[in-house]
Formats: sequence, structure tokens, C-alpha cells
Amino acid sequence: MTTPSNPDPAPRVTPGDPTPGAVGGVPPGETPPAESGTGTGPYRPLRRGWAAGPLLIVGLLVVAFALFFLVYAIVLATG
Repeated sequence: MTTPSNPDPAPRVTPGDPTPGAVGGVPPGETPPAESGTGTGPYRPLRRGWAAGPLLIVGLLVVAFALFFLVYAIVLATG
């Protein structure tokens, strides 16, 4: 049989209860501090951006889609 860590089953002040006479909330030191908003990873220098190859491919795809829909609109308008 295990014994409870707190021999008093109903203590007057439990962790997380406001201290008597306090204006409410949790007393200082009961909760851990909040996480910082800064990154925790190693520092990596910024890259210059997209390489010329992928940027050229994306540009060609955009031009091909635009031409397709332009030709489709012309066929619908004339037909």
C-alpha cells in the first residue's frame, strides 16, 4: 500500500489557490515563466532567394497557362 505524499487530505492552502487576503489569481512562484518568442535553433544566414532555374520554370508555366486561356477565350468568342 502506498502512502500519500500529503498526509492532510484537505489542506487549507493548496498549490494554485490564491493566498488568503490576495486580490485573486495565483501567487507568484506557483507557475513557470512563459516561453520566449525567439527561435531556439542555430543561427543560419539568410539566403539570397530563388535560384534562376526554378524562377525561369515558374515563369514559363505562368506564360503557358496565360496563353492557353487566351486562346481558349478567342475560340469561345469566335465559335
